[in-house]
Amino acid sequence: MLLWHTPLMKNKFLAGFVVGALLCVVSPAQARNDIGHYPISVVLDSIDAKEKLDPNIKFYFGDAKIAFETDLGVLKTNKKTNAANKSDEDACQWVFLSALIDLQRKAAQKGANAIVEIRSNYKNKSFVSDKEFECGSGAFVAGVALVGRAVVMKAEVKTP
Repeated sequence: MLLWHTPLMKNKFLAGFVVGALLCVVSPAQARNDIGHYPISVVLDSIDAKEKLDPNIKFYFGDAKIAFETDLGVLKTNKKTNAANKSDEDACQWVFLSALIDLQRKAAQKGANAIVEIRSNYKNKSFVSDKEFECGSGAFVAGVALVGRAVVMKAEVKTP
């Protein structure tokens, strides 16, 4: 006698099938991936940013041409954060700060003192702005991807 033909196994199979079918129907309805744009200045002016970002490595957003001495290459970061029980804006601000910290860490490893041409690159789609960043928000996760160039800026001449 095959185990499959026992009533207990038939009921487990049927229950598993029903649960699987329900998950296929319910999951897509709950999934979301909203793209939002939020002000860069709000994050940079925050207490957390002032405590966690290195003031010796400057950020330059958008496509403005900034003069520098040495180009040390492209930097990329793709950060995610738990968005449960947070507004999209709060989760996106938090993960944007995390992405900036990661860019600074990578820039410091290369000997850079600035990151220029920073743009959002969520899902490999470029969004260029000197005022806003792009963030994807789902039911449980928010994400920010950034791309920029690590550079050594020209030293400022200080007069007494």
